Amino acid sequence: MVLKIVVGSEHAGAEYRAQLVRDLRDRGMDVTEICENEMLQGYPAVAEAAARLVTAGKAELGILICGTGIGMCMAAGKVPGIRAALCTDSYMGKMARRHNNANMLVFGSRVIGYANMVDILDTFLTETYEGGRHDARLAALREVESRYSKQ
Repeated sequence: MVLKIVVGSEHAGAEYRAQLVRDLRDRGMDVTEICENEMLQGYPAVAEAAARLVTAGKAELGILICGTGIGMCMAAGKVPGIRAALCTDSYMGKMARRHNNANMLVFGSRVIGYANMVDILDTFLTETYEGGRHDARLAALREVESRYSKQ
């Protein structure tokens, strides 16, 4: 089965986004690209658009890139059902998958190099969610989310 990924960025992550989209498509992945335009201005709009594709099941994984990754991570995390992980090394990518079952990875183009970003992504993609004791923690996160989500 072909992995469906959405990759989004604002201006600071545009170069990494364009290269990553090419690289992932070369690997045979189904990639949707989201970038700033007249309708989507700034990292909150881009992050929300990408996150909505993930929660709607139109993408299995979202990747967001901005200058530090902080703004994108904060914005994506506001969308119910999103577990966004800002990662700066492979260990963080591994644990984001194993323990947190992250469905969005976030990177800072001014913080890490492109090769490091790809290494983190590759590590994430080779890992699996462990479940077990982590299921209760994710259930607790969903409970907190439901208390603050407008239904």
